[in-house]
This record gives sequence, structure tokens and C-alpha cells, in this order.
Amino acid sequence: MRVILDECLPRRLGLELSGHLVSTVPRAGWAGIANGKLLACIQGNYDAFVTIDKNLSAQQKTAGLSFGVVVLRAPSNKLEDVKPLVPQILTALSSLQPGQVVLVSQT
Repeated sequence: MRVILDECLPRRLGLELSGHLVSTVPRAGWAGIANGKLLACIQGNYDAFVTIDKNLSAQQKTAGLSFGVVVLRAPSNKLEDVKPLVPQILTALSSLQPGQVVLVSQT
């Protein structure tokens, strides 16, 4: 699966997502682009978008997107806070459907 990490997430998180082709928003040249335009850029280029922006699904229309969205809930966006979510992220990616938003949190 082609996965892109939001710019607010540590790029080293991508190293933990084995079995997937992982890039980052900055590496794709889209740093600083607002969410609406960013989602349009991701269309057709990636299968999944991983973000920690909990308001994304409330602020943006995700139905009809060609990729799924995984929203992380963690105390911060630091690697030590998001790394424990890796097993759940991998599970979410294994069944993620286009237009679907999956919340992953520590519980």
C-alpha cells in the first residue's frame, strides 16, 4: 500500500510501517498546503493518508476520496507517543477502504 504521512508526524514513523511504501507530505513537495488542497494532491497518488489532525474528518469531506485516512490519537506527535500505535496502524491499513476514516488511539 502507498502511504503518505502528514507533515506533523515524524518521518521515522514510516520506518515502522513495514510492508508499505511510505512517503511524507514534505518529501512529496506538499509541505504547508492546507488540508483541502492536500487531500486533492493525494488523490490517485496514495492509498492511505496518516495524520494526527483529529479535526480533519469534521473539516473535510472524505467520502469519495480515492484513499483512506488513518487519524492517530496520541498525547503528542513525537515518535515516542505515536510509535506504540504502530500495530493498530498496520491493522487499520490492512483493511482500509477508499473514503474511509479510521481512528487509532491508545486504549
